[in-house]
Amino acid sequence: MSYASFVAFRKTLPRTPRLERQTVRARGIDFAVFSSPPVAGVPPLIAINGGMLYDHSMLWPALSPLAAKRQVILYDQRGRGASSAPSDPSVSSIDDDAADVGALRRALGIRQWDVLGHSWGGGIAMLAAAADPAGVRRLVLVDPVWSTSAWMAPLRKNVIDRLTGAQRDAVTQISEEQLGEPDPDLHSRYSQAVYPAWFADAELASRFAPPHASSVTGTATLARLRRHGYDWRPRVSALSTPTLVIHGDADPLPLADSADNSYIGVNAHVVVVPAGHMPFWEAPERFFPLVDSFL
Repeated sequence: MSYASFVAFRKTLPRTPRLERQTVRARGIDFAVFSSPPVAGVPPLIAINGGMLYDHSMLWPALSPLAAKRQVILYDQRGRGASSAPSDPSVSSIDDDAADVGALRRALGIRQWDVLGHSWGGGIAMLAAAADPAGVRRLVLVDPVWSTSAWMAPLRKNVIDRLTGAQRDAVTQISEEQLGEPDPDLHSRYSQAVYPAWFADAELASRFAPPHASSVTGTATLARLRRHGYDWRPRVSALSTPTLVIHGDADPLPLADSADNSYIGVNAHVVVVPAGHMPFWEAPERFFPLVDSFL
């Protein structure tokens, strides 16, 4: 989709609803939680952004079309955005992020909700659903990380192949070994450097400026995952929650297509759309009907 087509699509939508902000205490953290207006008769949808360093604005107003049919809840992960940090951010892990999701559901007094996770947020969503199966009705994974860390090496190659000139140099100057260290400034610079590669369309990449974000908590979590790798298959393989995986055909994060690198559980359906890593921007006319229909 061209930028002009994207703008034309957004103009067909109702005005983006205003989010109500509240502070919710869970697991010793004061979470900044943002909600669109409630919709009677349907469970809310919590959306979990990726990037590990970023706040909920990575998915809003990008996901605002979903709020026409359900309440959309977003939040800043611990130590990111307006949410408080743990007492010792250096020991933070993705398991903390996953446990926070179910704790937020209970703190909000919600019996059951749907969960959507994008990129690293997809990993958090997988683990959260596995830990709280009774609380998750349906699960949507948007260009998610795999259930093992085997995607990291091919992703780096694909990113470098896609970029040119100074953008490529900015990525190659930071090694994978360096990314195993919890250096907030380094991780912030790297996330900005790779950002243009997430888009299949160069014009869209130029229109969406890479965000600046830094988080000691998120950096510690991300560095640990890069340094040690991970394998979540024992935790997620038995999950029976109905799951929709939406993946862009031009995403530099490869589509997991083998049994060893399956996404999740026994009840997952994978749909490939013409997009990069951000199908809600690059293929909205396909993305939103898919999610609406599944939910």
